[in-house]
Amino acid sequence: MRAPRTSVRPLLCSLAVLLPTVAAAQPVDGELLQRCKQITDAALRLACYDAAMETRPPAETVSPQARAVLLDSPDPAARSLIGDRWGLGVSPDDSRFDLRPHRPSYILLGRYSDAPNTLPSSPSKPPLSAPLDVQDVESKFQLSFKFKLADFGRDLRYPLSVWAGYTQQSQWQVYNRDTSRPFRETNYEPEIMVATHPDLTLAGWRWRLAAIGLNHQSNGRSEPLSRSWNRVVLQLGVERGDLALLARGWYRVREGASIDDNPDLTRFLGHGDLTLVWAPGTHQFSLTGRGNVGSGKGALQAHWTFPLARRVRGIAQVFSGYGESLIDYNVRQTTFGVGISLADHL
Repeated sequence: MRAPRTSVRPLLCSLAVLLPTVAAAQPVDGELLQRCKQITDAALRLACYDAAMETRPPAETVSPQARAVLLDSPDPAARSLIGDRWGLGVSPDDSRFDLRPHRPSYILLGRYSDAPNTLPSSPSKPPLSAPLDVQDVESKFQLSFKFKLADFGRDLRYPLSVWAGYTQQSQWQVYNRDTSRPFRETNYEPEIMVATHPDLTLAGWRWRLAAIGLNHQSNGRSEPLSRSWNRVVLQLGVERGDLALLARGWYRVREGASIDDNPDLTRFLGHGDLTLVWAPGTHQFSLTGRGNVGSGKGALQAHWTFPLARRVRGIAQVFSGYGESLIDYNVRQTTFGVGISLADHL
């Protein structure tokens, strides 16, 4: 969700910036006040409140950054797609334990696969005795959030913060009556991260995120369908106006051969991914790619989120490649789904 950008609209702009003073008080817009609360940058939030209450100072005293945001300017210095997700502009003492979106959250009401995985396999597991009853249409949902645990190094040029995150993705055979509509797969992914937020600019791109963390992902199932891995993840994020680029690289923590559920996992999931986000207006498009150069295996996933109603956003998702879920890590498939978006990439 991009609250900092959508919280002030052109109507507000005309009141807040273009009219220096207001002689008569007007009724306070309660919805606008709620939008103002979502702005993370303190100066911009104050400008929004001033506009909502119609008590702000003359336009010439409003900061250029506040004017740019209130006027929906394309000035990249006045916006931060990454900033809101990491609480930039909020006092450290006020932001601890506040739940924030982490990765996209959504509900795909229908998702079609051209190659349903009826015989999940792994080199370290015995084969299944019979294929699973899996339909090619199911639902899929993902919930993802994070919160700050602590801040330290406030005297540093770029202070550090410790975050905890959690992502859960489920594939649900909700239309499969014959098997009592079971959950086909659920992946649990807790992680802990240390992050800092440089504000360096090169060729118009702002470096806004550097983080390193420990990530665990598993499906919580018994043998022979158990899948899991642990990894150290490095993440970098840069942005430029309506564009953001997020890069992750990871190192898989080695496990003993007797307990490794999926020894060839990185052959299909690779050692990192790259996500490009474009957020023009009220729509958001994202493309994520990952792969292993040595094996030639990988995947692409595209998201499009868009407004459906006043407070409801839709999503269309396409995936093609390996590893949409852990149980499918070594199965190539193309899927397409539509549903409701709960939180965008940024």
